[in-house]
Amino acid sequence: MGTALVTGATGQDGSYLTELLVDRGWAVHTATRSVDEAAVALPDPVVRHTADLLDVPGLARLIDEVEPDVVFNLAGISSVAESWKRPEATARIVGSAVAGILDAALATQERIGRPVRVMQASSSEIFGRAEVTPQDETTPMRPVSPYGAAKAFAQDLVRIYRTRGLHASSVILFNHESPRRPTTFVTRKITATVAAIAKGEADTLSLGNLDAKRDWGWAPDYVDAMLRVATAETPSDYVVATGESHTVRDFVATAFAAAGIADWERYVTVDPAFVRPDDAPEMRGDASRIRRELGWAPTKSFEGVVAAMVEHDLAR
Repeated sequence: MGTALVTGATGQDGSYLTELLVDRGWAVHTATRSVDEAAVALPDPVVRHTADLLDVPGLARLIDEVEPDVVFNLAGISSVAESWKRPEATARIVGSAVAGILDAALATQERIGRPVRVMQASSSEIFGRAEVTPQDETTPMRPVSPYGAAKAFAQDLVRIYRTRGLHASSVILFNHESPRRPTTFVTRKITATVAAIAKGEADTLSLGNLDAKRDWGWAPDYVDAMLRVATAETPSDYVVATGESHTVRDFVATAFAAAGIADWERYVTVDPAFVRPDDAPEMRGDASRIRRELGWAPTKSFEGVVAAMVEHDLAR
């Protein structure tokens, strides 16, 4: 237990992490970009601050003021599709802004004379079209999108600052979902539309590549991994994944089944506009290291993740 500063606290992962930290007895501060974000429901003990990742001096002052034991950096553009629309902003927000966080944490650590740890949320998108499957911590980074490239840069920054004496770690997160995932993400688009079809409120689910394979897990499990990594004795980088991959088609079929619809094909259309410019055919992670060293393991199956999302959307 200690004091945590969480960026991106109003997103899917940030909200689950904030709740977990409060439940574990941490003093939690959040840094959100705007008043609107700050209005999102968070546990009562949380202390909210307004900060922008691109305001490097302002964020440094906040870290120096809070004197956190851990900075959890979860903020930034989180959509690969959005990164193609805003590549320059993605490079700054997802990539170079991390340098400001790491440097501020190191400066505060040197001033107060005790460790200020940093936990960086990385992504399987750093691997891009990996030549090996599954991917682990030794897999070369070969990103194929602005988002993946920015995350890869941040990953290198974490390693560099670790050599300077900062307890800095990255969790290389494979796909992880929940009812809190925005509908701009394909998984939540699927479950929300399936629920609407089941209720007679929609007729068609339009998607891109149905054959892409991804390793999908349960978001609360992945924030548990973040806390384990942040509080580990030795800083390092860890892949967080289930070790299983499923196609988008599998996700669709499982979602329709959870809604009680068997003949799902007649509701689904393929739209080339939703196909990414360069999409890896399969992403599957090997989380053996975090399982072995930190005792982490996923708690919910692929079918359970999809069913939980569909049930939530049916109840809305």
